[in-house]
Amino acid sequence: MPTPRDGNETNAGRSSASEPDGTSGRAQTDRAYRAHLERSRRQWDRWSDWYTMSERDFEPMREAAIDSVALEPGDRVLDVGCGPGVNLERLRADVGPTGEVVAVDYSPEMVEKARERINRDGWENVTVIRADATQFEATVAFDAAVASLSLSVMPDVRRTIENIHRLLQPGAPLVVFDIRPFPEGARRLLNPLVRLFLRWYANWNPDGDVLETLDSVFSTCTVLETHTAGTTYTALCQKVPHKA
Repeated sequence: MPTPRDGNETNAGRSSASEPDGTSGRAQTDRAYRAHLERSRRQWDRWSDWYTMSERDFEPMREAAIDSVALEPGDRVLDVGCGPGVNLERLRADVGPTGEVVAVDYSPEMVEKARERINRDGWENVTVIRADATQFEATVAFDAAVASLSLSVMPDVRRTIENIHRLLQPGAPLVVFDIRPFPEGARRLLNPLVRLFLRWYANWNPDGDVLETLDSVFSTCTVLETHTAGTTYTALCQKVPHKA
């Protein structure tokens, strides 16, 4: 079973040493990263009591996304950006009592809500950890990973996806269900407003292209389906298997 390191659970990115004038690019990047992470914490702490509508409306898409990774009894699965634990019941049912579910989120309020679900249902093989998804570690690799409505709000999309890739077994899948502005057609004229809304509602990261990053990090990555005029999508990726 993976042994996650609960680093406070995990600290935000650390600043590197700056130039003598204090304006090094790395230091500025670190400050921006920490600022985004803190905004996300405040945002999702605030929304933690109002997640029911989102949970209900997106349930069919989330369920279909989890179907695509074909979990089996005994598998170890990672839920990245788990929120209040909307995927936990389904993931636990798929891996059974001999498997393990490890869920990660940075919002203390979301983590508390997810842990309440675990305690209520007595799931001994489900663990929720407050952690920065770019730094979360486990001693044993996972058989699959799920990220629903989470990667696009990460302060560093690439570092998050690279870390997920590192935590997976060779050949293991990652399924992503996420949101974006209108990708084509006349509706793209509305994208400035869409971006403003997503930034306000979810602290969406306008600088992170989730699909492009998934395609560059994983050996294969395919968009399985899209909904709501292409603004929500499910992508299935796979880590390179071991060569025979």
